[in-house]
Amino acid sequence: QVQLVESGGGLVQAGGSLRLSCAASGRAFSNYAMAWFRQAPGKEREFVAAISWVGIRTHYADSVKGRFTISRDNAKNTVYLQMNSLKPEDTAVYFCAVDLGGAVRPDKYEYDYWGQGTQVTVSS
Repeated sequence: QVQLVESGGGLVQAGGSLRLSCAASGRAFSNYAMAWFRQAPGKEREFVAAISWVGIRTHYADSVKGRFTISRDNAKNTVYLQMNSLKPEDTAVYFCAVDLGGAVRPDKYEYDYWGQGTQVTVSS
């Protein structure tokens, strides 16, 4: 079993920044990819960003390119999402996820474990 715990969400004004963290625990594993997804009220969960095990490969949704940066610290089993120039449409619950197969991809059905989510609210 893998436990994922997100933190760092909150309320911020448009144009502001937040940094989300997600710590993984529960088993020893390697070569896994990690990702962030988000879900706004009444909408499907959507892909935000993903990163490979060594951090060389990243993939972003078009809606966040140039504003969000995903990174990871494998010594801490933690993935981060730096969010800059936030917009009201970024408001959602943000989830982190693990793909034990290591692939960097936007398909939420390919991810094996999920966190409980952290709320991000951007006011206009």
